[in-house]
Amino acid sequence: MGRRILVTGVDTFWGARMAQALEKDPEVDLILGVGSVDPPVELSRTEFVKADQSYSILARIVRATRVDTVVHTFLVTDSTKVSGRALNEINVIGTMNLLAAAGGSSSSVRQVVMKSSTLVYGTNPRDPSFFTESSKRSSPASSRLERTLVDAESYMRDFAEDNPHVTVSLLRFANVLGTDIQTPITMNLRKSRLPYIVGFDPQIQFVEEDDVVRALEFVTTNQIPGVFNVAGDSRIPWSEVAKISGARRIPISAIGTEMAVRPLIKLGLIEAPPELLDLLRYGRGVDNSRLKSAGFTYRYTSAGAIENFTFSHRLRRSLGSGSSGYKYQHDVEAFFRHSPAVMHQDANSEI
Repeated sequence: MGRRILVTGVDTFWGARMAQALEKDPEVDLILGVGSVDPPVELSRTEFVKADQSYSILARIVRATRVDTVVHTFLVTDSTKVSGRALNEINVIGTMNLLAAAGGSSSSVRQVVMKSSTLVYGTNPRDPSFFTESSKRSSPASSRLERTLVDAESYMRDFAEDNPHVTVSLLRFANVLGTDIQTPITMNLRKSRLPYIVGFDPQIQFVEEDDVVRALEFVTTNQIPGVFNVAGDSRIPWSEVAKISGARRIPISAIGTEMAVRPLIKLGLIEAPPELLDLLRYGRGVDNSRLKSAGFTYRYTSAGAIENFTFSHRLRRSLGSGSSGYKYQHDVEAFFRHSPAVMHQDANSEI
């Protein structure tokens, strides 16, 4: 029997991308995607199950499907995406319910992979140049987002200690750049405007979106346990990011920063959530050598991720999106695949 893998957040960017990657693996027999709405992309082999964002039904799903692996991509790392209440429900309660399901007395789960963020390290003037996976924060978590991520990781550590028979992998990703991902930084780059705090030019580290999926797939396929930082080689000054991308720099006062940035956000000129404003003061760097020692090879450095994003963005602006206007819809695709009204030769035709 091949692998049986459950992917959380299959209705989000990362869950959908991970399911697509796993569908190409012939050694995976079952891919079960869990989400609160339909997946955003076409998935040919993935079975989709709707669930609430706290994953209260997950224990029942695990028992019924006998999955051996859980890939937890559904952690919110952008505070602009959800309310504070939903943030706790997804990151903390959702993770607790997932781990309870995976660690049940009759659970078939033998591997758990969680996608986390380097936000757990925070950002502080006392920080080291590069955090290792065993590094401690220089100061307590100041934002609700960081606190929920720290709490989620603590539950993961407890789970690993209580379930030594389960392979547990925790991946902390740096700031992501890519042609498709939507983050506050990529949105600013697409607007060709980069906010900066006057008097600060922090060193930033990036990881390209394809390397994110490849890293998740790598530890899942090879069943590699441990905590891993995932980031492209080296850091780059924020001013250099603007130079490479050709973005206009938007100054923000270092005094009363949160107040000064509000009108710019309200006018839609920039995106600047609290976690980005913190990063724009002191930056962050992480040591990525542990994952490379395990055999993973990055395709992009931090600078390479910026250059690739800039090239792709300019190309898209020049050529247009080329979109037909059709957005994948699960019910529509199910009709074309399974309805007796559809002739076989038309079932897989473009709409």
